[in-house]
Amino acid sequence: MAGPACARRNVPIVERQTAGSRTNIRRWYVLAVVSIAQLMSMLDVSVVNVALPSAQADLGFGNDARQWVITAYALAFGSLLLLGGRVGDLFGRRRVFLTSLVAFALASALCGAAPSFAVLVVARALQGAAAAMLAPAALGILITTYTGQGDRGKAFGVFAAVTMGGGGVGLVLGGILTEYLSWRWCMYVNVVFAASAFSGGLAYVPRVRAVMQAKLDLIGAALASLGLFALVFGLSRAAASGWSSAVTIASLAIGAVLLLSFVLAERTIAQPLLPLRIVADRARATAFTTAAIGGIAMFGLFLFLTYYLQLIKGFSPLQSGLAFLPLIICIAVSSNVTNIVLLRRFGPRVVIACGMALAFLGLAYLSRLHVHSSYAANVLPTLIVVGLAQGAVMAPSMNTATAGVQPQDAGAAAALVNTMTQVGGSIGTAIMSTIAATVTSSYVSSHPHALGFERVAATHGYTVVFAVAALVFAAGGILAVAFFPSKARLEVLRGSIARPDQA
Repeated sequence: MAGPACARRNVPIVERQTAGSRTNIRRWYVLAVVSIAQLMSMLDVSVVNVALPSAQADLGFGNDARQWVITAYALAFGSLLLLGGRVGDLFGRRRVFLTSLVAFALASALCGAAPSFAVLVVARALQGAAAAMLAPAALGILITTYTGQGDRGKAFGVFAAVTMGGGGVGLVLGGILTEYLSWRWCMYVNVVFAASAFSGGLAYVPRVRAVMQAKLDLIGAALASLGLFALVFGLSRAAASGWSSAVTIASLAIGAVLLLSFVLAERTIAQPLLPLRIVADRARATAFTTAAIGGIAMFGLFLFLTYYLQLIKGFSPLQSGLAFLPLIICIAVSSNVTNIVLLRRFGPRVVIACGMALAFLGLAYLSRLHVHSSYAANVLPTLIVVGLAQGAVMAPSMNTATAGVQPQDAGAAAALVNTMTQVGGSIGTAIMSTIAATVTSSYVSSHPHALGFERVAATHGYTVVFAVAALVFAAGGILAVAFFPSKARLEVLRGSIARPDQA
């Protein structure tokens, strides 16, 4: 009897164990590569926050325009993610991963060399488009590489820590580069990250044939991308023109209609951009929602706490970035502990709900800030508590949202996780900016002659934003308790909360 099975039996056990060990080591190299790419795409959401005041002074744009430097990236990123996920499924995730790294590096170089505000915003949008192809390819590679229950928990703990901690790393890195070089190096540094991930991808990410042979759902892609764009554009316009503006109302209405049309279209298309079976699972659908809630609240924290530290407390860009280090450390620790230990023991309902409750307490405490508050007594405790909380929310949400997906849907599921986080961040930035501007303006109008009223008014706007973010987390905790199945029920339905369906 001859053949592969016979040949395998004739291979010495030591050689088979060595080959298995090499494969296992290679998988961790793959994790390192996709984590570098994810770190790059995530830190670019926040790295500009610290550099924004310097860029604003250099290029001469106003306060009402500065949010577009952030929103342009997040908007392009979020609106194209679903398309990016399906492109990876159709054309091969390794190919899309490597191509997107090159595109991201080129767009970053253009950002760094931008001679004007308009060029900077366009380049940021190009960065976001490249990231929209890159992020789902990276997560899709991770989903199909780690299929065992134990290793999957470890890998997703690291990946979630990078995803959420990347924003904090961006603040630290942005502070260092702005302080000692220029805000432009906050963009140029991405070329180094992209080159590292590209060389690692060539060496360690295996060549795998595309898991699907089908046409791209162009109708779904157009409806989803335009709908998400219109929605976030309308929210962003509200900050400058008000909620009663015709442009704001029209954009929000068009966005809602397009997204509803997208859902209806996906029910009838043979090869949809987003197979609705992905969100048919109750636990998975709830996890997507909790990921969005985490994005809504956290983006507001990063942006407005940075403003508070620099504009009110007088922190330098470097000091402001380093101030977020405790948050990064706590997210990294919490992401791994909750994903590896607590999620398997208690299930997503308990873990995510507790994370939401902890974040609520932390942000409620931060909402008591005033002009003379100290970092050690008033900011640091919140960063520690919210870091632990966010790790307990995002890592289990990402794991649960992608558990049980079939290989041909890995890219779409990965894209939807990123979409919910990024669009949640865009919506959060737009809404929080509107709230802060409205509250600050109202305070100035009612206290025109108060001593130091500008700083007091700005701080009042920030604290209201933190209070709203706390309420968002409270709503997320209620949702987690109400809609996540119990751990026992989830194990019966899926076999394991962390093991993908191999059927």
